[in-house]
Amino acid sequence: MTRMEPLPIEACEDPELRATMEHFVKTLGFVPNSLLTMQRVPAIANATVQFNRAVFAPDGRVDLGFKRLIANAASAAAGCQYCRAHTAVSAGRHGIEDEKIAALHEYRTSDLFSDRERVAIDYAMAAASVPNAVTDELYDSLTGHWDEEEIVELLGVVCMFGVFNRWNDSMATPLEEEPLEVGDRLLGPARWTAGKHV
Repeated sequence: MTRMEPLPIEACEDPELRATMEHFVKTLGFVPNSLLTMQRVPAIANATVQFNRAVFAPDGRVDLGFKRLIANAASAAAGCQYCRAHTAVSAGRHGIEDEKIAALHEYRTSDLFSDRERVAIDYAMAAASVPNAVTDELYDSLTGHWDEEEIVELLGVVCMFGVFNRWNDSMATPLEEEPLEVGDRLLGPARWTAGKHV
């Protein structure tokens, strides 16, 4: 059960944030409940959206779909079921096949993942863990597959979802209809549950 009700989009009085929300409706079909909760302090909501835009800039070097898988892995390490469901939706919208999304929990052994992807997922999960579990050995392995600019992009995703994971778990943000369905369909076999996010 949610700890703070998301406000309706009509409650938004900040023009910049309102435009962002309307963009979400057009592109995603709904405004994420996390943003509808954050709108109580528009400066926080706007800053979060700006960071998100930078992390998922379409001209980045790392594939946008793979960034969503990184976000999913980081959210799994942090234990945020809300963000796992959301990133499964957005990974699919950015070209990642359902089979690969569903296999993320077995990325170390699945033929659907390359060694390059595996080390990036290892890094994301270690970086998202508390305490941080990134070792020199892991970082050295990462640099064998990814350059510095790409590593900054990967870590940017982990850090962005550090914000979202803590926000949504602390608020028990309720899942919207589509992420709930995708979570049940694709992540359920990996022991996913909506838990407090319904």
